[in-house]
Amino acid sequence: MITNFLKYPTLVFVISLLVLWFAAWAGARLRHRLGLQLAEELHSDFGVVLGATLTLLGLLIGFSFSMANTRYDLRRSYEEAEANAIGTENVRADLLPADAAQIRNLLRQYTDLRIRFYTTISQDELQSINRDTAQLQNKLWAAVSGPASEQPNPVKALAVSGMNDVLNSQGYTQAAFWNRIPTAAWGLMATIAVVCNVLFGYGTHRVEPKLLLILPLVVAVSFFLIADIDSPRHGIIRVHPQNLESLRAGMGDQ
Repeated sequence: MITNFLKYPTLVFVISLLVLWFAAWAGARLRHRLGLQLAEELHSDFGVVLGATLTLLGLLIGFSFSMANTRYDLRRSYEEAEANAIGTENVRADLLPADAAQIRNLLRQYTDLRIRFYTTISQDELQSINRDTAQLQNKLWAAVSGPASEQPNPVKALAVSGMNDVLNSQGYTQAAFWNRIPTAAWGLMATIAVVCNVLFGYGTHRVEPKLLLILPLVVAVSFFLIADIDSPRHGIIRVHPQNLESLRAGMGDQ
């Protein structure tokens, strides 16, 4: 459930903003409504604790952003690798003259599926794409392995090797889409953020809703950005299959 929640950056922003603002407000209420005032000699110590906690939160946010950005770059690199592998195999189809037309036709269908894989946001459509991709991969492999097995030679082995790269690149891409920031890291970061906002509210001199909104808003925006980059399908910042689209445009319709 938590994993599904993290797939929607806008929802992460709204929920985190409300929770963190309530945490800051609760901290302010503890001090001003319940009379829990800090002793004068404890003010400097409280400032050190608050500063250290905010620093820790900043480090966690920076670390999480770095993790999300690395995964985004990985997805983008694999999209380029997929396009290169398919393009190379499309050229190597000439090494199997009798089956070249069939192989190229299958590669065009396969490229269309890979483009849809990157652009869809529907889970039902994604499952259908994955099923069709698996079936088409079997056909592609049969199209090159059959002729190569009948008359094996180094030239035909190049076509088989190229198809192997095509199939492997899809697996690497799928793994990159599954690889996201661990839920435990999100939980730790959220816990520290709540503590920071409670301390922030507790340290205010009066309960001012607009002032108490500043830190929760900043942290919520940070959470939104991290969740957006880390979400392959539902974020604003997504990997667009421009290399695959460019390749498909050059492959024609026949």
